[in-house]
Amino acid sequence: MSRSKLVIIGNGMAGVKCVEEIIALEPDTYEIVIYGNEPRPNYNRIMLSKVLQGEHSLQDIIINDWTWYAERHIRLCTGETVHRIDTRGKYIETESGLKETYDILILATGSSPFIPSIPGIDKERVMSFRTIDDCTRMSDYSKIYRKAAVIGGGLLGLEAARGLLHLGMEAVVVHNATYIMNRQLDQKAATMLQEELEGQGMSFLLARNTQKITGRSQAQGLLFTDGSKLEAQVVIVAVGIRPNVDLARRSGIATNRAIMVDDYMRTSVPDIYAVGECAEHRGISYGLVAPLYEQGKVLARTLCGQETPEYKGSIPYSQLKVSGVDVFSAGEISGEGMQTAIQHLDGIQGTYKKVLMQAGKVRGAILFGDTTEGTALLGLVQRGADVAELAPCEGAPDPAEMAAAALPAQETVCACNNVTKAAIMKAIQEQGLETADQVKEQTKASGSCGGCRPMVVALLKHTHNLKNNGGTGVVATPDKPAPMPVCSCTELGHAELKEILADIVVLETVLPDISLILQKLGWGSEHGCWVCRPVIHYYLQVSGGTINDREIEGHSEIQVRWDDRIPQLSYSRDAGGLAKQLRARWIGAAMPSPVNMGVAPGPGSLVSTLVQDIGLLASPAGWEIYAGGHAEHPVKQGGLLGVAETEVQAATLASACLQWYRQTAWYDEPLWAWTERLGFMSIRETLLDDQLQKELAATLQADI
Repeated sequence: MSRSKLVIIGNGMAGVKCVEEIIALEPDTYEIVIYGNEPRPNYNRIMLSKVLQGEHSLQDIIINDWTWYAERHIRLCTGETVHRIDTRGKYIETESGLKETYDILILATGSSPFIPSIPGIDKERVMSFRTIDDCTRMSDYSKIYRKAAVIGGGLLGLEAARGLLHLGMEAVVVHNATYIMNRQLDQKAATMLQEELEGQGMSFLLARNTQKITGRSQAQGLLFTDGSKLEAQVVIVAVGIRPNVDLARRSGIATNRAIMVDDYMRTSVPDIYAVGECAEHRGISYGLVAPLYEQGKVLARTLCGQETPEYKGSIPYSQLKVSGVDVFSAGEISGEGMQTAIQHLDGIQGTYKKVLMQAGKVRGAILFGDTTEGTALLGLVQRGADVAELAPCEGAPDPAEMAAAALPAQETVCACNNVTKAAIMKAIQEQGLETADQVKEQTKASGSCGGCRPMVVALLKHTHNLKNNGGTGVVATPDKPAPMPVCSCTELGHAELKEILADIVVLETVLPDISLILQKLGWGSEHGCWVCRPVIHYYLQVSGGTINDREIEGHSEIQVRWDDRIPQLSYSRDAGGLAKQLRARWIGAAMPSPVNMGVAPGPGSLVSTLVQDIGLLASPAGWEIYAGGHAEHPVKQGGLLGVAETEVQAATLASACLQWYRQTAWYDEPLWAWTERLGFMSIRETLLDDQLQKELAATLQADI
């Protein structure tokens, strides 16, 4: 059977990432052809500054070498610029005259440096910083000239200036704002960064606008609008990027600032898709690698005919090393209604932390000097979490390791390469990895921008401590009162036991019998007792572990029975349709404590929904979903989680609530007590995140 031909225009990071995903999902579906205008295979453009600074060679930043393409039977056409797409005949044509037919076409044309209309911008020795060839030119200039100016105080401009310093040149950064990196940092963090860079030899001219580049045919300096001048023999322009859309526009594909795509990366023309910096989704085109990789995954699953959640956009964030300094920025750092939730400056250590909120929700974060908390803060920003979740960890013996331990197993650590905490810990454990470089080599974590390296280092320490301490990991903060022990066999409380068992599951999916686990945990009883045994079983189950517990069959007095912990549902006949949906979703789902639910077709029903753990009440708007009620002492009325228009939406919200309860409650903790401990409003805001709600409901069904 002949394969469909998939042609990709663009051999950059976004397009090739999409190809990688397609090959991983359906390696035999497509005949793949890639056209790239550079004469080399795919490389990591983010690492160009490292090449310029002498830390890496070109070979070091190659992502996929020639062999990779050959082994996967991908035809790579380098040094070819596509100038025409015939959307009716379904073929492309290059400037050299090559023609290629396609069944499916992906536009991954990326972007080009934005060149402002400054008089003299076309003079010799004025250049941008975007490709390997640019690095070579800058290196060649440094052998002849000494004075350089960099127009642009963003990340790229600073990295270019740092590279010029390494090459022995004097580098002056010219920026039109009052402080550097003003889109990612506040003035305090920017000032700290500027002071650090000045210590490295960099100079700055801020709040300056360039009127023209002086010199006859070659650059000699800059003239500013205030009349001042700067001598410069080499000028680097780094003021932003411009999506490459000319090819699409000439071909009749809808464009705005970039190529317009829908939630599945489809353009206005059938069988043509766009991904990466050249794509515009819901009015936004992204210039950071993580969103481009997210788009590539959605597109790959779409082209492989697999069900996939639509791409809804990304929270912009940067977690990078700027000239050797760790910097993190996520979400909104300024704007109307924005307030400071946390601000902490350590002048001795040279660290700064600021978390911003709006209407009680976490909206943005800035870290300088120590970015270990970056991944955790990004998760809060992405979820729009309640500020109550910003619980301080003061007094912890090692903040970096505590942050690593607190990170959920499936949380993404390296967004550039989509590597989770679980994947990193598993690689460390199974392959005996000892250094962050070894982790990078095996998992690709920290292999792109390098911003997640502090978390990788913390996870190394955390994983080794888990192994060396018999699985107990990081000890609890000594300043806090000791929690109530689970039972007389141990001093561990529910929170710490649950966290330790989750880490053990990450490292060892199929676990030995329970006695060996108890031995690892330093249990006071060889076999445990009737109190702790079911607790351990439950926490392992909700963490995704499978335990071989043959011993339990001979100990009937401590045998785990889940029958009474499966949700019990009461309902009127009028609500039978929704009740059947709920039964199908919940059957066999063990809960931390017995759960009672009620479904009522209206206020006059005999089934009382307000005093159930979960209650669903029909209303003119659809269905009202309540949680946290209790019919016995203490009698409690449930709070309104939300209103759903359809039975399917109602079942999804109720199921998401149950799964969140399963994941975050202690064993034997009633649902009403759980809502009091976490705070009803915090639970409500968590569950009203549409994407998270669907994921939780799907996880509940997958677990049963």
